[in-house]
Amino acid sequence: MTRYRSFVPALLAVALLCGCAGLIGGPSEPTSVYAPVLDSQPDAAWPTVTWSLDLARQSSAPALDGPSIMVSPTPGELQAYRGARWAQVPGAMIETSLLRTLEDSGKITSVSRQGSGAAATYRLLLDLRDFRSDYAGGATPSATIEVNAKLLHLSDQAIVGSHTFKIVQPSSGVDVAQVSDAFAKALDTLGHDLAGWTLETGQAHERQHSR
Repeated sequence: MTRYRSFVPALLAVALLCGCAGLIGGPSEPTSVYAPVLDSQPDAAWPTVTWSLDLARQSSAPALDGPSIMVSPTPGELQAYRGARWAQVPGAMIETSLLRTLEDSGKITSVSRQGSGAAATYRLLLDLRDFRSDYAGGATPSATIEVNAKLLHLSDQAIVGSHTFKIVQPSSGVDVAQVSDAFAKALDTLGHDLAGWTLETGQAHERQHSR
């Protein structure tokens, strides 16, 4: 079971022993805001589609979908880097990466967030399951993201595809800035993989129902 600890001095000793620089400290720490630079590249081989899409986000791991930058310094522990936070919560970063990738691809008629008022043929349901820096017993952490995606055909409320994506991107070091860079790469990979899967799954459903 994951254990959540509060601001306790003993954690500083754990951080030093584990080499986990920048874990939770005193409340007087100045805060740095991290905004991973996203650069997911579309794939020319993706199908061009005539349907539209909106995105709906939920989280089965709400402790990981907040402004704190979460880290597991040892297995079974969940902490936060001190003096650091995300500019956007993780779920919003995932949506942004996917939206930009689909829009830049030119492969889809329209893509938007749920609630924008735009009409859509399909809805992509994104369930954030993991978003943390994980040492996994090593000397340096990896940016770890896990998302389950379900593609919903809105006219008949049928789930036409479901897939779980897990990205593990090693960090170049233990500093929060290096961890943030690893998350940027992980988000790019996830945005690319999600976009491709969504286009291919939706198009396969369209072909099947046009016969």
